[in-house]
Amino acid sequence: MPALTYSDVGATRTGALPPGWRHVRHRVRLPEGSYRAAGAAVLGWRLHRAAGIRIEADAPRAAPGVRVVSGLGVGPLRLRAPCEVVWVADDGHRIGFGYGTLPGHPARGEEAFVVSRDDAGHVWFEVVAFSRPAGWLMRLAGPVGRAFQHAYARWLGRTLRRLCAGG
Repeated sequence: MPALTYSDVGATRTGALPPGWRHVRHRVRLPEGSYRAAGAAVLGWRLHRAAGIRIEADAPRAAPGVRVVSGLGVGPLRLRAPCEVVWVADDGHRIGFGYGTLPGHPARGEEAFVVSRDDAGHVWFEVVAFSRPAGWLMRLAGPVGRAFQHAYARWLGRTLRRLCAGG
Protein backbone atom coordinates (compact mmCIF):
# COMPACT_ATOMS: atom_id res chain seq x y z
CA MET A 1 0.00 0.00 0.00
CA PRO A 2 1.32 3.47 -0.80
CA ALA A 3 2.66 5.49 2.10
CA LEU A 4 1.70 8.99 3.17
CA THR A 5 3.55 11.69 1.23
CA TYR A 6 4.66 13.85 4.18
CA SER A 7 6.37 13.36 7.54
CA ASP A 8 4.52 15.47 10.15
CA VAL A 9 1.71 12.92 10.56
CA GLY A 10 -0.86 13.99 13.14
CA ALA A 11 0.14 17.66 13.37
CA THR A 12 -3.43 18.80 12.67
CA ARG A 13 -4.59 16.98 15.80
CA THR A 14 -2.60 19.29 18.07
CA GLY A 15 -2.75 22.37 15.85
CA ALA A 16 1.05 22.76 16.01
CA LEU A 17 1.46 22.95 12.24
CA PRO A 18 4.94 22.52 10.78
CA PRO A 19 6.76 25.65 9.57
CA GLY A 20 7.45 26.09 5.88
CA TRP A 21 4.08 24.75 4.72
CA ARG A 22 0.90 26.55 3.60
CA HIS A 23 -1.45 26.72 6.58
CA VAL A 24 -5.24 26.91 6.57
CA ARG A 25 -7.31 27.57 9.68
CA HIS A 26 -10.99 28.35 9.40
CA ARG A 27 -13.45 28.24 12.30
CA VAL A 28 -17.20 28.81 12.23
CA ARG A 29 -19.82 28.66 14.95
CA LEU A 30 -22.59 26.11 14.50
CA PRO A 31 -26.14 26.17 15.87
CA GLU A 32 -26.56 25.40 19.57
CA GLY A 33 -27.26 21.75 20.29
CA SER A 34 -25.73 20.53 17.03
CA TYR A 35 -22.59 18.93 18.47
CA ARG A 36 -23.51 15.26 17.94
CA ALA A 37 -25.29 15.77 14.59
CA ALA A 38 -22.41 17.86 13.23
CA GLY A 39 -19.87 15.30 14.43
CA ALA A 40 -21.80 12.48 12.77
CA ALA A 41 -21.92 14.45 9.50
CA VAL A 42 -18.14 14.89 9.62
CA LEU A 43 -17.22 11.32 10.57
CA GLY A 44 -19.74 9.75 8.17
CA TRP A 45 -18.62 11.75 5.09
CA ARG A 46 -22.04 13.47 4.88
CA LEU A 47 -20.45 16.93 5.16
CA HIS A 48 -18.18 16.39 2.18
CA ARG A 49 -20.92 14.84 0.06
CA ALA A 50 -23.33 17.69 0.90
CA ALA A 51 -20.61 20.14 -0.15
CA GLY A 52 -20.55 18.53 -3.60
CA ILE A 53 -17.42 16.44 -3.14
CA ARG A 54 -17.48 12.91 -4.49
CA ILE A 55 -16.23 10.58 -1.76
CA GLU A 56 -15.04 7.02 -2.31
CA ALA A 57 -14.13 5.59 1.08
CA ASP A 58 -13.33 2.02 2.09
CA ALA A 59 -15.45 2.44 5.24
CA PRO A 60 -18.73 4.24 6.02
CA ARG A 61 -17.09 6.21 8.84
CA ALA A 62 -13.69 7.83 9.29
CA ALA A 63 -11.26 5.69 11.31
CA PRO A 64 -7.48 5.46 11.37
CA GLY A 65 -6.24 3.66 8.27
CA VAL A 66 -9.40 4.25 6.20
CA ARG A 67 -8.53 5.21 2.64
CA VAL A 68 -10.64 7.85 0.92
CA VAL A 69 -10.51 9.47 -2.51
CA SER A 70 -12.12 12.88 -2.81
CA GLY A 71 -13.20 14.00 -6.24
CA LEU A 72 -13.98 17.50 -7.43
CA GLY A 73 -15.21 18.20 -10.94
CA VAL A 74 -16.95 16.01 -13.49
CA GLY A 75 -16.01 13.17 -15.78
CA PRO A 76 -12.47 13.28 -17.14
CA LEU A 77 -12.00 16.72 -15.52
CA ARG A 78 -12.53 15.30 -12.04
CA LEU A 79 -9.54 15.99 -9.79
CA ARG A 80 -8.90 12.92 -7.62
CA ALA A 81 -7.28 13.33 -4.22
CA PRO A 82 -6.37 10.09 -2.39
CA CYS A 83 -5.90 10.29 1.39
CA GLU A 84 -5.70 8.12 4.48
CA VAL A 85 -7.31 8.91 7.82
CA VAL A 86 -4.47 9.31 10.34
CA TRP A 87 -6.40 10.21 13.50
CA VAL A 88 -9.95 10.40 14.85
CA ALA A 89 -11.38 12.17 17.89
CA ASP A 90 -14.79 11.36 19.36
CA ASP A 91 -15.23 12.49 22.95
CA GLY A 92 -17.26 15.03 24.88
CA HIS A 93 -15.38 18.01 23.47
CA ARG A 94 -14.14 17.07 19.97
CA ILE A 95 -15.44 14.96 17.09
CA GLY A 96 -13.56 14.79 13.84
CA PHE A 97 -10.62 13.42 11.94
CA GLY A 98 -7.48 14.28 10.08
CA TYR A 99 -6.33 12.70 6.88
CA GLY A 100 -3.06 12.78 5.05
CA THR A 101 -2.20 12.75 1.39
CA LEU A 102 -1.21 9.65 -0.57
CA PRO A 103 0.61 9.44 -3.92
CA GLY A 104 -1.58 10.86 -6.69
CA HIS A 105 -2.92 13.74 -4.57
CA PRO A 106 -2.15 17.15 -6.11
CA ALA A 107 -0.76 18.32 -2.75
CA ARG A 108 1.25 16.87 0.13
CA GLY A 109 0.11 17.40 3.71
CA GLU A 110 -2.73 16.89 6.14
CA GLU A 111 -6.19 18.31 6.68
CA ALA A 112 -8.51 18.01 9.68
CA PHE A 113 -12.23 18.56 10.11
CA VAL A 114 -13.27 18.95 13.75
CA VAL A 115 -16.47 19.80 15.59
CA SER A 116 -15.83 21.04 19.13
CA ARG A 117 -17.75 22.28 22.12
CA ASP A 118 -16.24 25.02 24.28
CA ASP A 119 -16.69 25.57 28.04
CA ALA A 120 -19.68 27.83 27.39
CA GLY A 121 -21.38 25.08 25.38
CA HIS A 122 -20.94 26.77 21.99
CA VAL A 123 -20.44 24.42 19.05
CA TRP A 124 -17.69 25.12 16.52
CA PHE A 125 -16.44 23.59 13.29
CA GLU A 126 -12.83 24.02 12.30
CA VAL A 127 -10.77 23.09 9.26
CA VAL A 128 -7.02 22.98 9.89
CA ALA A 129 -4.51 22.04 7.21
CA PHE A 130 -0.93 22.25 6.09
CA SER A 131 0.15 21.53 2.55
CA ARG A 132 2.65 21.94 -0.26
CA PRO A 133 2.23 21.33 -3.98
CA ALA A 134 2.99 17.72 -4.92
CA GLY A 135 3.26 18.28 -8.66
CA TRP A 136 3.04 20.74 -11.48
CA LEU A 137 -0.72 21.32 -11.21
CA MET A 138 -0.64 22.82 -7.71
CA ARG A 139 2.61 24.68 -8.38
CA LEU A 140 1.05 26.18 -11.50
CA ALA A 141 -2.07 27.14 -9.51
CA GLY A 142 0.08 29.27 -7.16
CA PRO A 143 -1.99 31.91 -5.35
CA VAL A 144 -5.19 30.62 -6.99
CA GLY A 145 -4.58 27.20 -5.42
CA ARG A 146 -4.07 28.77 -2.00
CA ALA A 147 -7.23 30.86 -2.42
CA PHE A 148 -9.12 27.70 -3.38
CA GLN A 149 -7.97 25.93 -0.20
CA HIS A 150 -9.28 28.79 1.96
CA ALA A 151 -12.54 29.02 -0.02
CA TYR A 152 -13.01 25.26 0.34
CA ALA A 153 -12.67 25.51 4.13
CA ARG A 154 -15.24 28.33 4.23
CA TRP A 155 -17.59 26.33 1.95
CA LEU A 156 -17.39 23.32 4.28
CA GLY A 157 -18.23 25.57 7.24
CA ARG A 158 -21.27 27.02 5.49
CA THR A 159 -22.38 23.55 4.38
CA LEU A 160 -22.14 22.09 7.88
CA ARG A 161 -24.00 25.07 9.37
CA ARG A 162 -26.77 24.50 6.80
CA LEU A 163 -26.91 20.77 7.57
CA CYS A 164 -27.17 21.49 11.31
CA ALA A 165 -29.96 24.00 10.72
CA GLY A 166 -31.96 21.31 8.94
CA GLY A 167 -31.34 22.60 5.42
